[in-house]
Amino acid sequence: MTQSMTAYRIMPVLTLLVLVSIGAFAQSDPGSRPAAPAAAAAEKQAGAKPGEGSPAAHSDGSYVIGANDVLAINVWKEPDISRSVPVRSDGKISLPLVGELQAGGQTPRQLEQEITKRLQSFISEPEVTVIVTDSKSQKVNILGMVARPGAYLLTSSTTVLDAVAMAGGFKDFAKQKSMYVLRQAADGTQQRILFNFKEVIKGKNPEQNIRLQAGDTVVIP
Repeated sequence: MTQSMTAYRIMPVLTLLVLVSIGAFAQSDPGSRPAAPAAAAAEKQAGAKPGEGSPAAHSDGSYVIGANDVLAINVWKEPDISRSVPVRSDGKISLPLVGELQAGGQTPRQLEQEITKRLQSFISEPEVTVIVTDSKSQKVNILGMVARPGAYLLTSSTTVLDAVAMAGGFKDFAKQKSMYVLRQAADGTQQRILFNFKEVIKGKNPEQNIRLQAGDTVVIP
């Protein structure tokens, strides 16, 4: 009776030891488990053609590249050309073999086509991907008597009212009737666009609630 009970107690312990040993062996064998997510992603990126594994690369065909944006330019199977480049203040970038070209004012898709065209003299059927990794040009400045003044990322539908909301609303004593937007005109002059918050929220002069453009500055005195 005593031997049977002893064996009954030992069996679970032996089973547990066997299971632990099997698990340790499986972990020590690299071929028995899938690659780490980061490594798998890196391998996929290295071997994938442009656009594969990165569906968002061309998701916004309306985005216009501007000065100070940072672009990730990938030429498939050409690591010496692929790189991350900032757009200079004059809107231009430089790439090996491609040389200097205008990026500002173009969409990523248009820039891809231009780079592809220039590389065709050196590479057979080049495949190019351009992704905006840091959108520094599409921003609006909100200054003055608001809770969080600063620079904010601009979307195609951001209005003056949206800007006030993004900045956390007005501080006490803000002159809501005397707001204005500073905008740089094409000829280099600065335009001052008035905005009366009190009137707009009452439905008066809704045309004052304009859509903001990159580089605009909203001022709340």
